This record gives sequence, structure tokens and C-alpha cells, in this order.
Amino acid sequence: MGEPAFMKKQIKAKLNEGFGCLKMKIGAIDWKNELALLKEVRKEFNKDLIELRVDANGAFSKDEAERVLEQLNKLDVHSIEQPLKKGQIEEMARLCESTPVPIALDEELIGVFEKDNQRKLLETIKPQYIILKPSFIGGWHGTDQWIALADELNVDWWITSALESNVGLNAIAQYTASKKPSMPQGLGTGGLFTNNIESPLEIKKGKLWYNTLKGWQDIEQ
Repeated sequence: MGEPAFMKKQIKAKLNEGFGCLKMKIGAIDWKNELALLKEVRKEFNKDLIELRVDANGAFSKDEAERVLEQLNKLDVHSIEQPLKKGQIEEMARLCESTPVPIALDEELIGVFEKDNQRKLLETIKPQYIILKPSFIGGWHGTDQWIALADELNVDWWITSALESNVGLNAIAQYTASKKPSMPQGLGTGGLFTNNIESPLEIKKGKLWYNTLKGWQDIEQ
């Protein structure tokens, strides 16, 4: 995220590094500029080459979100995270029911720890995806609980880190690998630090790897 020129530079860098899935923050700057960037990426890379995800962090009103979703649909966007601010349950439910682009709940899950309340939230909103940040949703137990409910209610999910140090990121990566996920996860936030501790984890060609004594090993193995 950032100014258009900086975002464009980041996108090109990630594509050159071999990533097949990109997530852009939207709603932070002028939407027209953000949409232009997405169009530029799609013009060069179709959906078979690059999976595009966007994260709105609750930036849009309901009317704005409906218009944005229609525009994103034309660009074969995989999903949008939290188009509305947390707490607008009924509005989010209506949006999920009619959306042309799958919606993922993120901030909506934070602070909801009781299983009955979690079930009620998912059954009411009926999202297509949920985003699981273990540090914010009750650790491993809380994440396991959300995953069990999501699987029961046919809601897909993926796991992301949340600005943990390399110690926390390593733990979340190991936990995620134990779930044998089939879609791209979001475990690269440790790269944002300038003074992080050393880590055995490294991103290579869009995948997270663990440095063992025998050499680099795919974290999913």
C-alpha cells in the first residue's frame, strides 16, 4: 500500500520474485488510482498467471462497496477482505449475499471468542472466506475453533500473520503448515521489520521455506 508510484514498484518487485498471488490494500488512497493499478496488472497478467486479492480494511460505505465490487469483478479479482467496517453485521450479510466477488471477513472476527457467537456471526453474514490471524483470535485454540466452524458451514479460510517478530512468524508458519493448506496464505509480514531477529524462514519464488541443516525445505513439507 502507499502512493501509486510506490505501489507499482512493489507489484513489479513481487512479480519478479516469482509470486503467483498478490494482495493490494485498497481504500487508503484515491480509488481511481488504485483501480488503475489493478487494471495495469491485469492487462499484463491474466487470472491464470496472477491471483489478485484486495484488502479494504473497512474503507467503504455500503453504496461504495457495491460499486467497487462490480469494478473488481471485471478484473477477475479473487476476493476482497473486509469491504465494510467491523460491526455492520446486517449490511455485510446483504453484501455477501449479492456480491459478484467473494468476500472475506478479517477484523470482523477479532474479539469474538465464544463459539456460539462465532457460529452466529458466520451463519448471519455467510461470508465466502474468513481470514485467521492467530495472534488476534485466541491463539491456536481460537484458530482451531474458527476452522472447525468454517469447515462445518462450508466457509473457506486462510491464515495470515499480523506483524509478529520472526519468533511469532515462525510459530504461525509451522502451525499453518500442519493444516496442509491448498491456497496461498499470508505469512510474509516479517519482511516489513528493519530490526528483526534472525530467522530460518525465507521467501523464495513466492513460497515460504525453512533452512534446515540439509538445505532449504518447503515449509509445507
